[in-house]
Amino acid sequence: MILDCHGHYTTAPELHNQWRIDQLAAFKAGQPSPTYPTISDESIIESIASNQLRLINDRGIDLTIFSPRASAMGHHEGDQRISVEWTTACNNLIKRVVDLFPETFVGVCQLPQSPGADLTESIKELERCVNELGFIGCNLNPDPSGGKWDSLPLTDKYWYPLYEKMVELDVPAMIHVSASCNPNFHATGAHYMNADTTAFMQLLQGNLFADFPTLRFIIPHGGGAAPYHWGRYRGLADMLKQPGLDTHLMNNVFFDTCVYHQPGIDLLLDVIDNKNILFGSEMIGAVRGIDPQTGEYFDDTKRYIDAADISDQEREQIFAINAQAVFPRLKQRLEALV
Repeated sequence: MILDCHGHYTTAPELHNQWRIDQLAAFKAGQPSPTYPTISDESIIESIASNQLRLINDRGIDLTIFSPRASAMGHHEGDQRISVEWTTACNNLIKRVVDLFPETFVGVCQLPQSPGADLTESIKELERCVNELGFIGCNLNPDPSGGKWDSLPLTDKYWYPLYEKMVELDVPAMIHVSASCNPNFHATGAHYMNADTTAFMQLLQGNLFADFPTLRFIIPHGGGAAPYHWGRYRGLADMLKQPGLDTHLMNNVFFDTCVYHQPGIDLLLDVIDNKNILFGSEMIGAVRGIDPQTGEYFDDTKRYIDAADISDQEREQIFAINAQAVFPRLKQRLEALV
């Protein structure tokens, strides 16, 4: 079995996308948000069948953990009310995709974060999505400001109420920023990588997992710069009088395989313990083209794992087993299907 831990609904129907534009325009004009449109099952099926489903079938992926488009979460736009409305619409749309394609997708939610707001609404939405919609995790934005980085570090007690709920529900979070409103940071080429690396360093500096020993985070895009600079982070842990990374972080932190060339995947597999790597493609996501050097899609990450110099057992761990350990509700769902 091949489980993709990182998929986004980047091909949502245009009615959904236009409503977001209209919602933000109404907010700026001081008017109520427009009524959310009626979106047919047929338009959802069409948006998936010719895009994600086609590539999933071509690449031999069995199940994709699916969430709203990360770059469109837009936590820096509007206010808390706007974020709640948009998040609810996005998560409800994911639920419809899962119901229409139950053998192919399982849901993960975005949260209605907003700069300066507390996490009350995020906790309520997480509970709704897990308990009512059957989702198995969430995406957590460490920078709701959209590139200004004026939020508290992930280790600050500001975040603790959300972590307590995650532990109670036994769900992980993928640490994932949204769009960048800072012209210094290209969204997918810089802001995403910055956030992955920043999150890892914040966790290294703190002692979060002493307070939450069962809390689990996936840092996407191969962990940002962390694997490439693993010696730096091991050295920083030593300089900061922190425990070694293996015990301090790596029982709770996991990286995906959204790295779009073979040397990058090979380095990830060589540096990071197998148990901490989850197969992911972010398809259809930031990089959608065909690599002229290989003639294959950049984001066909299964090909890189297939070609890697690892054992079949290690490959099986990355493709399926590790994800079930990180997402216990996924494991329960798969067991129920047997």
